[in-house]
Amino acid sequence: MKTIAVKATKRADFGKKAAKAVRREGLIPCVLCGNGESVSFSVDPREIKSLIYTPNSYIVEFDFDGKTEKAVLREAQFHPVREEILHLDFYRIAAGKPVSIAIPVRLTGNAEGVKVGGKLALSARKLTVSALVENLPDEIVVDVTPLGVGKTIFVGDLKMENIKFVTPATTAVCAVRVTRASRGAAAAEGK
Repeated sequence: MKTIAVKATKRADFGKKAAKAVRREGLIPCVLCGNGESVSFSVDPREIKSLIYTPNSYIVEFDFDGKTEKAVLREAQFHPVREEILHLDFYRIAAGKPVSIAIPVRLTGNAEGVKVGGKLALSARKLTVSALVENLPDEIVVDVTPLGVGKTIFVGDLKMENIKFVTPATTAVCAVRVTRASRGAAAAEGK
């Protein structure tokens, strides 16, 4: 999995007033939790832009005055009108412990159902997985070649080594939907 390096500045003040003061300076207030301790800090929005405005998932390497900490993004809070980032929550990565993170899904192949007029629909753009950091993939690749009209691939159908799916097994990943064209092709075959 790809890593992004971000320079962070620790904060001593907590609460609403302190967060508003940080935002007035043009920075984003953040919290890093995990392993029984939490660290409040702020980051420059330009450094975090490549982490937030992308479908990909990354491991973030923070630099706190020379000391590095690895983490994953847990939650991003946005202003409801201006859509600016209000707050970021990160979870610390501990060596030897599995990490839960949402990873994007990429479909490959040409589904059999699409060839006869069906429509391929991606239901889950990201799936949450749990694995050690070194085993985390950049994306989950799903081959849709054998998928017929009206058929669905569920999370329970996916098998990957060293990765446990946190997303429920009954969640649909993708499906080939029935269309008028596919109904017409099926009726022509039935005659």
